[in-house]
Amino acid sequence: MRAENDTQISEFLLLGISEDPRLQPLIFGFFLSMYLVTILGNLLIILAMISEPHLHTPMYFLLSNLSFVDICFTSTTVPKMLLNIRTKSKVITYENCITQMHFFLLFSVLDNFLLVVMAYDRFVAIRHPLHYTVIMSPQLCVLLVLVSWMVSALHSVIQSLIALRLSFCAHSEIPHFFCELNQVIHHACSDTFLNDVVIYSASVLLVCFPLAGILYSYSKIISSICAISSAQGKYKAFSTCVSHLSVVSLFYCTVLGVYFSSAVTPNSHSTATASVMYSVVTPMLNPFIYSLRNKDIHSALKRLF
Repeated sequence: MRAENDTQISEFLLLGISEDPRLQPLIFGFFLSMYLVTILGNLLIILAMISEPHLHTPMYFLLSNLSFVDICFTSTTVPKMLLNIRTKSKVITYENCITQMHFFLLFSVLDNFLLVVMAYDRFVAIRHPLHYTVIMSPQLCVLLVLVSWMVSALHSVIQSLIALRLSFCAHSEIPHFFCELNQVIHHACSDTFLNDVVIYSASVLLVCFPLAGILYSYSKIISSICAISSAQGKYKAFSTCVSHLSVVSLFYCTVLGVYFSSAVTPNSHSTATASVMYSVVTPMLNPFIYSLRNKDIHSALKRLF
């Protein structure tokens, strides 16, 4: 019945956060500022890790990888949005939309896995401090990062391939500032049952299970901290985890908040606005959260300059 309306679509329209032309300069300046801060902050973290030999530890190795992924994560969406506002064009080609969706999935899932690996690193450091250097060897750290890359890449390839099988109606308008997976899939004119099954299955495997692993790790960490007799020892142990715990809370609370709110509120522009929190704001804040109370990073940055 709907086959006659299907077409080999060549482009989508990204409606952005707001269609009010008076707000476009404000939105452009806001996102450009956040993007530059994100690039600069995460780049400084990476340079500090590289330049200081005493920061060549598992924790900082994983942190530098997280900073690199955050740069890539933000760069998949914000530059295109800024270009569209600057040129007053909402068009994104079909090929670019699928490519953007692919890399957004890659780096978002990779961000998630790195947070899990970092939670495991803190778990070993608190629960098995005497065996930490043996367990968290350089070989294991590299292996965990490589596995995270491989699983994330496999997931994004699968999602992109099954999205390519869909046909879309002409004049598809996406009420978002990037090609978000659910938005693209639900604008298809063909059957999306397989896509929905894969999306929900991947959500359980790649979000719920990692989150459960992080919660389990921190439950064990907290029990170990509580068993420490001295208040100074408790403070020192907890201070090594508070930055990572803050980043985990910020990332997961914003992601879950966006998707729960989108299920309740049909206003897609509200969902796009809320998505800014985990896709733009969180990568921008991560360097500040990790460096705020970290004297090693402070010293490394001072020597770097």
